Amino acid sequence: MSERVREKPVLDAVDRAIIDQMQGDFPLSDQPYAEVAGQLGLSENELLERLQSLLARRVLTRFGPMFQVERLGGAFVLAAMQVPESDWERVLQAVNALPQVAHNYRRTHALNMWFVLATETPEGIAAAIAAIESSTGLPVFPFPKEREYFVEMKLPSRSA
Repeated sequence: MSERVREKPVLDAVDRAIIDQMQGDFPLSDQPYAEVAGQLGLSENELLERLQSLLARRVLTRFGPMFQVERLGGAFVLAAMQVPESDWERVLQAVNALPQVAHNYRRTHALNMWFVLATETPEGIAAAIAAIESSTGLPVFPFPKEREYFVEMKLPSRSA
């Protein structure tokens, strides 16, 4: 198994300012991107283009709101599988084909595939697990949340 080494991303002062500005207190308004862009001295279009670039270059892996899905009637669970190396790609494609799979990570562990399932109802978790098991022929090990913690992580500003 070869691991790809990612090059350190090059961020200019504007990219850094965008990341700093958008880590919290995102405006709840009719035009939130225009509002943030104005605070940064950018056009809304430039802000959106730069966000797309940060995502495309994998500087940011996700940009979006964080929901407490249970309060909305849904459910989510961390799940894992033990996938034979020779079958990795097939299983990866099958798991990622489900819209309920929010994230999927490879780990160096007996349980080497870890992913998050998010569903509109609590019953949807069992259905998603059954669908994965049926399509892959492998068992899924769910790890439901026992306790909830909120840790707000804000990355410190640093000069370019």
